[in-house]
Amino acid sequence: MRKSIFIFLLSLIAGFAAAQTDSSLSVDQFLDVVKKHHPMAQSAELQTARGEANLLMSRGAFDPKAFADVAQKYFREKQYYGLVNGGLKVPTWFGIELEGGIEQNEGEFLNPENNTPSAGLYYAGISIPVGQGLFIDERRAQLNQAKIYREMTKAQRELMLNELMFEAGVAYWEWFVAWHQESVYREAYQKAVERSEAVKGGAELGDRPLIDTLEVSIQVQNRLLALREAELQVANSRAQMEVFLWAEGTIPLELSENTAPLKLEELNVAELSENIPAEVQVAIDSHPQLVANRLSIDQLEVERRWKAEQLKPELNLKYNPITEAVGGDAVDQVSTNNYTWGLQFEMPILLRKERGALQLAEIKLRESDFKLQNKAAELQFKLKAALNELQTLSGQATTYNRTVSDYRQLVEGERELFTIGESSLFMVNSRELGLISAEVKYIEIFAKQFKAALKVDYALGQLHEN
Repeated sequence: MRKSIFIFLLSLIAGFAAAQTDSSLSVDQFLDVVKKHHPMAQSAELQTARGEANLLMSRGAFDPKAFADVAQKYFREKQYYGLVNGGLKVPTWFGIELEGGIEQNEGEFLNPENNTPSAGLYYAGISIPVGQGLFIDERRAQLNQAKIYREMTKAQRELMLNELMFEAGVAYWEWFVAWHQESVYREAYQKAVERSEAVKGGAELGDRPLIDTLEVSIQVQNRLLALREAELQVANSRAQMEVFLWAEGTIPLELSENTAPLKLEELNVAELSENIPAEVQVAIDSHPQLVANRLSIDQLEVERRWKAEQLKPELNLKYNPITEAVGGDAVDQVSTNNYTWGLQFEMPILLRKERGALQLAEIKLRESDFKLQNKAAELQFKLKAALNELQTLSGQATTYNRTVSDYRQLVEGERELFTIGESSLFMVNSRELGLISAEVKYIEIFAKQFKAALKVDYALGQLHEN
């Protein structure tokens, strides 16, 4: 209870301090919070744990197994038989299975082949697949696929983070544009209000015609409408950003209205050119999507090998030396003349099931290879398109920056002429509307450069590294 009150008071103090001063939020700071606390980011981290768990489960097929088989029969107060067989089986990576145990049987009507010494009969042996399963079997195939899947989960984690960081980055730049455009409309509205007061004062003194007050009032109303629309865009873009703001993946956060993005002059556009790769093909090869596709092909290749192995006949050899314990020592009684052995053979005559399974595995391989080539081509196109957009926007931003500067000079000159009575409200408003349009457009193009750079990293699959 005390801890909850302390946290509540601390949040109130922090909220009050934040309300007093504006704070800026960079895209790196925003994305860092997203990567650390967003539910999808935490889900992405679970992918590698999934791969490790799957690998651990597959390795369980090679765990030693203890076994025991007990069977007894009693009838009319007689023990017909009592069969006890227990021991340990140890599968190995090479397909060979080791086995050891003790067999101890008794009873009045015991089958003669089950007769054992009173102290039991010890055995240890080996089972070898000479045909099918010699080079690869189902256990080894599953373990190999699990190892590949573990690497695939790393690529899947990178893909999930790449997608999340791209969507979050787009949300940030949408908010960046809306916030700065709202500042332009707010400044324009304030200028219109100041001019309205000056014109109305001049009309009362007879320096301005009364019709000018009507025109300036219309300007104020129009700019107020534009400002309200811009405020709506800011509110919506802020709400979109809050979708990505979480604390520890369970507590959604809200973005303070006093939080602002970085100013245009605080951003270094020159750094964006550093993201341009020298060789598109080389850059795209390490994309996590292509890595995942290639690993998927590796999995299918393991499956194809196992299907091809099943065309071979099943031929398993089993050899078990046996010995009895005399005086508590079974080793002294070991002899090459005491053993059991067996041979197991099985093979379908037509192999239609096995041949069909192999053909399907080969078809899957070809399909996956085609998908890999297609995905590589798509990613190359996206990368080239993003690079072209980035280069084009760089030139457009430079042009619009000069346009904004020229419009500002025109507006300042027109305002001076209006002040000395050599211009009209219509001309001043026309010049200011041109400046507003240029500033809004420049902000949009300026932010598009960073969006394009974001698309470059997204096409390269590198956003998970940020």
